Amino acid sequence: MKLDIFQVDAFSAEVFGGNPAAVLPLYEWLSDELMQRIALENNLPETAFFVQRGEYYELRWFTPGGEIDLCGHATLAAAHVLFDYLEYPDECIVFATRSGRLFVDREDGCRLSMDFPAWPAKPFQVTERVQRALGIRPDELYFSRDFMAVYKDEATVRALRPDMELVSRLDGLCLIVTAPGEEYDFVSRVFVPSLGIPEDPVTGSAHCTLVPYWAKRLGKSDLRAYQASERGGELFCRDLGDRVKIAGSAVLYLRGTIHLEHAASCG
Repeated sequence: MKLDIFQVDAFSAEVFGGNPAAVLPLYEWLSDELMQRIALENNLPETAFFVQRGEYYELRWFTPGGEIDLCGHATLAAAHVLFDYLEYPDECIVFATRSGRLFVDREDGCRLSMDFPAWPAKPFQVTERVQRALGIRPDELYFSRDFMAVYKDEATVRALRPDMELVSRLDGLCLIVTAPGEEYDFVSRVFVPSLGIPEDPVTGSAHCTLVPYWAKRLGKSDLRAYQASERGGELFCRDLGDRVKIAGSAVLYLRGTIHLEHAASCG
């Protein structure tokens, strides 16, 4: 069996920036075990698989450590592949996912805009366990699907060196840290060691929680965000109440073929 594979740097207009994702267009679903093995072999934060079903696409995301319920950068990457390399004819792509229907359309010619669910977070007590995991006590702590720790300034967020072993034991999927930005409305970093991703370069799904918080705090619906990882990535966000818009650029790094002829016999 041979499969087409694309590797896309999402939330970046240049290669080597943003967050890399592998994208595999399929005619029919592979087994969960095989998709997981492919994701592990790719060793990227996420590998996206999609199958066309009439006018929409079923979309799933796998990290090296398991399948997840929502991934922003790999959705952006999948849409980029469809629009730019698979001749998708319309202006809006509909993805059916574990998190409901997601919509991606072109924005200003060079950016893609994703319509995602909003995940407002509730205040959470800063426990000793969380403080030890972070290393620096946050000013505020919230919980949605993920933990979100809020700090006073960008410098503190950039200086954090969390204990990954302790972070992996926390509830929730991701640990988000955030603060007001110096050049952006807010900055963030995201850690997911439980899924084999110590620090995720740019995390679209984290902004389902970040955007409602910062929109309320700053009193504005349109927000410019930056994820301050080593690779870094720029996001253009809009709070829509029960939905959020998350937009960014994407660029192709690699296009090739996966060869699985000997997959069953390889040890």
